[in-house]
Amino acid sequence: MAKVVADISVSLDGFVTGPDVGPDMGLGRGGEGLHTWALQPDAIDRAVLEESVAATGVVVMGRRLFDIVDAPDGWNDEMGYGAGLAAEPPVLVVTRNPPDKVRLADRVTFVVDGIAGAVAKGIAMAEDRDVVIMGGGETVRGAIEAGLVDELRLHLSPVLLGAGVPLFVGAAPRALRQIHVRASGHATHLTYRVD
Repeated sequence: MAKVVADISVSLDGFVTGPDVGPDMGLGRGGEGLHTWALQPDAIDRAVLEESVAATGVVVMGRRLFDIVDAPDGWNDEMGYGAGLAAEPPVLVVTRNPPDKVRLADRVTFVVDGIAGAVAKGIAMAEDRDVVIMGGGETVRGAIEAGLVDELRLHLSPVLLGAGVPLFVGAAPRALRQIHVRASGHATHLTYRVD
């Protein structure tokens, strides 16, 4: 059965973007540093990325992230899911209002009945591979709060952003069980079991 994995990069001060996020600055001011591990990987980062991409059957994301991914400067043949590893899993986008026009229409499905509906659809599609909830922060937080996530993978980047989109503001208290840690020159890759 598919495993549901929330997988997201986060700053040391708990933000998944910098301030001033928008279509022209998807990661916000200073937010590029969150993904140095994926865009300029060392051997450890590359192994983490390759293992994750190989295990991914379906990607789930929120509408705000999709709007950035689908923008003219978003994903393309060189840069997509897996940071250039030529991965093209189906993408489920959680939204109440699907857009009229989509650049990446060949692999995107809009799910209008919430994160639970998207995860259920992802499990049905992924077979024995992972359903990866990649963001944004609100989507990851909502999936954890709804009890839909089996594992949380954080890529803790050595940056302080000071502001932006927080990952866990307002989250209900919960204990996680740490199951894996890998440190690279660009990030500390943490995996937790969500019970």
